[in-house]
Amino acid sequence: MPRGPGRHVDDAGAVGARIRAARTRLGLSQRDLAFDGCSYAYISRIEAGQRTPSLQVLHEFARRLGVSATYLATGADAPDAVDALDDADLAWRIGRDEHAEEIYRACADDRDAAPARRARALAGLGEVQFDRGELEQARVTLEQAMAETGLDAQRAARASDLLGRIYALRGEQEQALAIYERELARAEGSNDLSEVLRFSTLLANAVLDSGNTGRAQELLAQAIAVADRIDDPVGRARLWWSQSRLHDSQGQPELAARYARLALGVLEDMEQSTFAAVAYLLLAHIENEREHADEAREWLERAEPTLGGTQNRFHRGLWQIERARAFLLGGDYEQAASLAMSALPLVGDASAVDSGRAYALLADVFNALGDRARARELYELAQETLPAIDRNLLRVYSGLAEILEHEGRTDEALGVLKEAMRLRQRVGGPG
Repeated sequence: MPRGPGRHVDDAGAVGARIRAARTRLGLSQRDLAFDGCSYAYISRIEAGQRTPSLQVLHEFARRLGVSATYLATGADAPDAVDALDDADLAWRIGRDEHAEEIYRACADDRDAAPARRARALAGLGEVQFDRGELEQARVTLEQAMAETGLDAQRAARASDLLGRIYALRGEQEQALAIYERELARAEGSNDLSEVLRFSTLLANAVLDSGNTGRAQELLAQAIAVADRIDDPVGRARLWWSQSRLHDSQGQPELAARYARLALGVLEDMEQSTFAAVAYLLLAHIENEREHADEAREWLERAEPTLGGTQNRFHRGLWQIERARAFLLGGDYEQAASLAMSALPLVGDASAVDSGRAYALLADVFNALGDRARARELYELAQETLPAIDRNLLRVYSGLAEILEHEGRTDEALGVLKEAMRLRQRVGGPG
């Protein structure tokens, strides 16, 4: 039985008709309009008047169709012709990223364009680059977008979200923290609870990466209180994701896996395929940490359809690193080395943490093969690459100490182990 329309729309049947008319005017199919969290089958029911889209979904339809949410909801504010940037936004959201990039670049390069229009084009271009895993290019582009005047609040928040992630991946934690602190204060000032949840979670992740687990726990507790007050399934999934990372950083793999599975359940139910694939990757990482190679490979196989051939170099690199770790645990050193080496160029320019992990993994392989000179060189490279507060350094210190002790350099080995003890006290959990 069809549900009655929500208070934000005039009539479910009329809303469905307007969505269908706007979609067909652009020559789009229901599959073209679908996105993670709103399948084409659900769109079919909306257009038939059998379902009333939520306000969040309605706004997403409006963005994709180049009309206002008011028009879709009530028929007022009739749609104007779709301009080039609306066309670029739509092209990007339906997977035509090359077409979107071409339009964004043309608008960004137009020196006669209004600053707000250039800012919007740069923000769109930066998002395309980020989703491809071109993180250095995305950083430059998004910084240019933020420097322009007139960028609307929604796009500015998204640009800040992505910039903070890029800084965190580069090991530049202070920049990431500054961005997220600023955006959280802005969201709290405007009482935008969805944005408060979003930036509380992002800030907790950045604080966690800086080694301050106590502050991360405080932020996540605040985020939980906000999540209980609003209907934001994706925000809640991200919160559970962050709780999983917290427990993983504390050496609590069982709790980490529990929260990762909670996040995964929401993402799968909402058909968030890319987010779900990254959740599979997190679960593979957790199983590798527990030295459960077979379980890790199972999660990696589930992630492969999305991440194995993705254009996102960074995600593909992470997937290969976890595959390499599983092969190493299984004693297949040659395959582990091959995968780790092929992952390096995919993550090296983007993430100090993950390139450091790849170096450490290669060092583990050569150490297991008995090539201690090569292993020591790679451990030292991992030590230089990883942020000063990072649990992965514990493995690096352990490997270095083992090699130094084998070489008879006992005092140096002891010094490395003392460094490991100091780091363990700061990051918490077992070594």
